[in-house]
Amino acid sequence: MALGKYIRVDNNNNNRKSPGYCSTVTVVVFVGLCLVGIWMMTSSSSVSVGGDPAQEKKTQLEDKVMQVISDSNDGGNTPQFEDNPGDLPEDATKGDTNASLAENDGKGNLDTQENRDDAEETKLEESKKDDGQSAAEGGEKSGDSGENFGGEGDSQENSDDKKSDSEESKEKPDSDENVKNSEESSEKSDSDGNYKTSDFDDGEKKEDESSSESNGDQADGQIEEKVDQNYNKELDKSSDETKDGGQEKNQSSNEVFPFGAQSELLNETMTQTGSFSTQASESKAEKEAWLSSKKYSWKVCNSTAGPDYIPCLDNWEAIRHLHSTKHYEHRERHCPEEPPTCLVPLPEGYKRPIEWPKSREKIWYYNVPHTKLAQIKGHQNWVKVTGEYLTFPGGGTQFKHGALHYIDFIEESVPDVAWGKRTRVILDVGCGVASFGGFLFDRNVVAMSFAPKDEHEAQVQFALERGIPAVSAVMGTKRLPYPSRVFDVVHCARCRVPWHIEGGKLLLELNRVLRPGGFFVWSATPIYQSIPEDVEIWEAMVDLTKSMCWELVNKTSKDEVNGVAVASFRKPTSNDCYEQRTKQEPPLCPESDDPNAAWNVPLQACMHKAPVDASERGSQWPDRWPARLEKSPYWLSSQVGVYGKAAPEDFAADREHWKRVVTKSYINGMGISWSSVRNVMDMNAVYGGFAAALKDLDLWVMNVVPIDSPDTLPVIYERGLFGMYHDWCESFSTYPRSYDLLHADHLFSKVKKRCNLVAVVAEVDRILRPEGKLIVRDKLEIINALENMLKSMQWEVRMTYSKDKEGLLCVQKSKWRPEEVETIEYAIA
Repeated sequence: MALGKYIRVDNNNNNRKSPGYCSTVTVVVFVGLCLVGIWMMTSSSSVSVGGDPAQEKKTQLEDKVMQVISDSNDGGNTPQFEDNPGDLPEDATKGDTNASLAENDGKGNLDTQENRDDAEETKLEESKKDDGQSAAEGGEKSGDSGENFGGEGDSQENSDDKKSDSEESKEKPDSDENVKNSEESSEKSDSDGNYKTSDFDDGEKKEDESSSESNGDQADGQIEEKVDQNYNKELDKSSDETKDGGQEKNQSSNEVFPFGAQSELLNETMTQTGSFSTQASESKAEKEAWLSSKKYSWKVCNSTAGPDYIPCLDNWEAIRHLHSTKHYEHRERHCPEEPPTCLVPLPEGYKRPIEWPKSREKIWYYNVPHTKLAQIKGHQNWVKVTGEYLTFPGGGTQFKHGALHYIDFIEESVPDVAWGKRTRVILDVGCGVASFGGFLFDRNVVAMSFAPKDEHEAQVQFALERGIPAVSAVMGTKRLPYPSRVFDVVHCARCRVPWHIEGGKLLLELNRVLRPGGFFVWSATPIYQSIPEDVEIWEAMVDLTKSMCWELVNKTSKDEVNGVAVASFRKPTSNDCYEQRTKQEPPLCPESDDPNAAWNVPLQACMHKAPVDASERGSQWPDRWPARLEKSPYWLSSQVGVYGKAAPEDFAADREHWKRVVTKSYINGMGISWSSVRNVMDMNAVYGGFAAALKDLDLWVMNVVPIDSPDTLPVIYERGLFGMYHDWCESFSTYPRSYDLLHADHLFSKVKKRCNLVAVVAEVDRILRPEGKLIVRDKLEIINALENMLKSMQWEVRMTYSKDKEGLLCVQKSKWRPEEVETIEYAIA
């Protein structure tokens, strides 16, 4: 301190000007500055000593800042930053080194990094105290990096980020990384929606931009897409297995979430007043959701059925309390009051299913490790064990030497059947392993096949594993879950159903679902065997069908190849026969009986009149396939559609909407190898537009209409597609691991109002195959909840997308099973 005082006194003495003295002063000043610099470097906090030095530093730094800004702006606006440093102003790329040198003019390193940091801390403290500070001053004090100055000079977009950027610039003042991150964040916020994709194995991500090509539906604008690279690997893996001329792997996608069409159609479920959320709120929500995912504690179901557990069919506690089983009550649905929330185990040695069409001939033994059916029906060529495969050499009892010959034999006996033209949708009763339905695909016919879960072990499971549509069901005491007058043909090959007993109640149920003018094709032993029991059954069937006004079109002799005969009956198209009957047996149903009521409705031994009004459904046969797929049903003209428009307009808009979504997004933009997809379910099908848009792919779609949704299932059948009613608060009547892909459009937001959402997700896991895909379109809060729930099951998130409070989620199921076990008491035999 004495030295400093001595210097000031001597410097004020104008009479002393010797060179030696000046040199001494210079050395002293330099040493003093070094000591001050060392003290500042070792100090843990900023301490002001008198205020003048800090004010000098502040003034000095502000002068430099103003000089750099002046030089970089050059009297004009600074262009917005891009990721390429070549677009930056020259002064910004150099930093403020030149400005410091010019100001100091060789005086030494007065403006060191430590001094800049200290000055910045001082400015930040003062700016917190000064509430009246202008925005311009805040911009000058926000950082000392040349890059930040150049980027924020006159940019309106970055004006709201200056305060938060100042802290980052303090940590990395000379880094280009902050600039790049800021730009990437800006780009994301400027897009049409927000994407989240799972990380790649190599840390890379693939970006695809929407094509500007238009089919007249580009009102939605272009949408930038980011799709998980895993789908590229999957497509590459399956490319060698695709057929010549197969679909090209196009990684670009135009319309993952075609919001214009959504807002046009989904008024009953969508919120139109949403806006883009902030990154802060999204990050907070994601962290909260991640924490909430910890509460899901999954367990493996322990039941007698093991890997084949079907909750509503394996409720042994309910079955034990049945008063009777003579009407197959024990094979009907008996759902538990509380659906299970555990996960069904995988069979040991489970493999990815063989792809169609090879799967029609053979499947992996360990996927369906049951040999009882092979032992019982092996001599009838149902199924055989061949090494590590289960093979299907023939087809069934009635066509041991080939199903296609049997199919053609039916058409030869009744030409009006016209497979794939007049006849498109059929019901196959008592289907066995469903080979009949499996080979009908070769004739452009789809079959709804069903059989009970009975002593013929896993027959429906064999069918589904082969890639053939089937459900576990029985004709017992309740109506089948289908509308009236929808099937073109009903088929029964040696099905052991007692059609003739109890007033023909079961055959009358087939009459309900058969379209007027449709055929009942029956090939059973009573037709061609002379055993007294068979003869008696045949005579009873003749009498019953005659009283029902069914016409016996043809009864063939034995086929030389398969050794069976076929009887074909035709349902009337008018009520003339009903009115002319001398005996009203079976009776006509009362007018109050709704033939379309099918969910848990008891069977009744009565018939419904044929529709006579030309505008009533069933009064006309649908157009031939495939024209019927695109045409609005004639009977929709007088109705209001699901989305509020006139039904024909509603139908047309829905059809075009799903064409657009499927072709522009699902086929190439979701990372799905469609060659590996065979069994598909649309969990909320509405008009069946999703299934119709997939018609050119080698797959089939089970269209489900929830019981609390508008009854549009007749429309689906009119189009030449099929499906069934279901209550998603209960388990579906299918085996575990049945479907390759599930599609749910605004289903979960409805289901959660009356169902346990965790149980519904557990059911989704049950019916979806490992590595299978789930596509969900729903409200954003539902998407977030599902994403976290599925992550807790270790499913892979392939893509998420959000826009205006609506979201899209695509996930892939894993093979993960939890270690903890939950015993299902009611499912123990």
